[in-house]
Amino acid sequence: MKNGTDNHYWFQNLQENRMSFEQVFHHIVKFMHSEPYGNYRLMVGTDSQVHQKMTLFITGIVILNKGSGVWACIRKVIIPWKMLHLHERISYEMSLSEEIVSLFTEERKKQLVNIVLPYLYQGASFSIEGHIDIGAGKRNKTRKFVKEMVTRMAAMGVEPKIKPNAFVASSYANRYTK
Repeated sequence: MKNGTDNHYWFQNLQENRMSFEQVFHHIVKFMHSEPYGNYRLMVGTDSQVHQKMTLFITGIVILNKGSGVWACIRKVIIPWKMLHLHERISYEMSLSEEIVSLFTEERKKQLVNIVLPYLYQGASFSIEGHIDIGAGKRNKTRKFVKEMVTRMAAMGVEPKIKPNAFVASSYANRYTK
């Protein structure tokens, strides 16, 4: 974070443009307070696409209440050249996801956990996942990076998910990279 602030991060969704991370966090808190007994998964994932003169990276933040709705937004980062090396691109995707995950400080995570805490015995839950746009399948070119990227995400205290379970990166963020 620059100068101790997170205002250099701008997020958007279909309802709002140029949201600060504080605004994003407020939306997540509000969403969870609307049904504090829910089953929440906070997911962060990044995908990229190489275009003619640049590489576009989209990081998605999704808060899902299983069976009861979702709130989501994206952050767009443009690199003004074609990033053609797969490992470099996957690693940069990971760095962007790590940056956003790090904005969920211990204090913020505690605030989210405290929303569902009184309802744990009624089945409420909360988890944080890092969705990585890689797969372990034999035909997947990214399989050789799985261990490295999963280790990086786990080191942040976030549950790593790869394809086919990494839908925030492989579906949601991917939609905005085209």
